[in-house]
Amino acid sequence: METLRSKIVLQGGPGLRTGFAPRYSVTLQHGWKCVFDWIVSLIEKTGYVGIALLMLLENVFPPIPSEVIMPLAGFSAAKGALSFTGVVIAGTIGSLSGAYFWFLIGRWIGPKRLKRFAARHGRWLTMHPDEVDQARAFFSRHQALALFFGRLIPAIRSLISVPAGVNCIPISTFMLWSSLGTALWTVFLAGAGYLLESQYEKVSEWLNPVSNVVFACLAAWYVYRVVRFKAPEAPEGA
Repeated sequence: METLRSKIVLQGGPGLRTGFAPRYSVTLQHGWKCVFDWIVSLIEKTGYVGIALLMLLENVFPPIPSEVIMPLAGFSAAKGALSFTGVVIAGTIGSLSGAYFWFLIGRWIGPKRLKRFAARHGRWLTMHPDEVDQARAFFSRHQALALFFGRLIPAIRSLISVPAGVNCIPISTFMLWSSLGTALWTVFLAGAGYLLESQYEKVSEWLNPVSNVVFACLAAWYVYRVVRFKAPEAPEGA
């Protein structure tokens, strides 16, 4: 029986298209190939456990992309090596585990520690201590939508768990809305890989520009906030 790796090699496998200088592009190609081979090998040897582990790592260490993991897992399901339902469940559990990690980090930070940091380093946090309360109030009003849609947006998927933890929302609420968003994202990626089969790498090609735009918008917004930040005026007579 052909292994998943051999099928991918015979059918082309994903490539990395860059506009960098040839030498730098070769380095990126080699680095990506090592990561990709490791992902393929882990899924091939450990199946659902490997998928769950990879999706956990993807949330904790973003350079491991879900846009490659889940379509590859879907491709494996299409070839009969794994079941599609099992792939989705494994991916969802792993992704939720990573999201919960960041939720706990947010809980550890907490509103008090965040406000102290804002008082000392408000410019780099881009908010005053009073604005921390305003942000928490806003998140409380829209927490369900923020968690659900946040888990569907590249580059936001992991970050959204931190303010949820800082805001100390109930774990049941966090898990409910995060599970729904995560499951939908996982089904989409795995389903695309299942349908596209050997062309599953197109999913990453389609989503990479979206991720780049989101990253660029976040960076631009942060720089704007830092530049425009003004320290609160001291009370008169202080």
